[in-house]
Amino acid sequence: MPVPFEALIPYGIILAMFGATGAGMSKIKHMQNGGKRARRSIDQWDRQMMDRDRRLTGYLRGQSDHALAPVGFELNNPWRVEKRMS
Repeated sequence: MPVPFEALIPYGIILAMFGATGAGMSKIKHMQNGGKRARRSIDQWDRQMMDRDRRLTGYLRGQSDHALAPVGFELNNPWRVEKRMS
């Protein structure tokens, strides 16, 4: 007994919406990572290096091949230290 094709239209719509959502999410993650693939299993070292790259270049996934840090980077320290008593 054949199935009427009208009964399959909602399933096609649902499938198309899942596909569009997945493609959109993938594109947004791709754009947020500066055109690079999304990273998985990021440990503390990777977070530290990504934060350093963000401070150097302004982008989370950006990297620089300059031998010298930009002006002002020597004061751009993520560590918070206490004020010393004198």
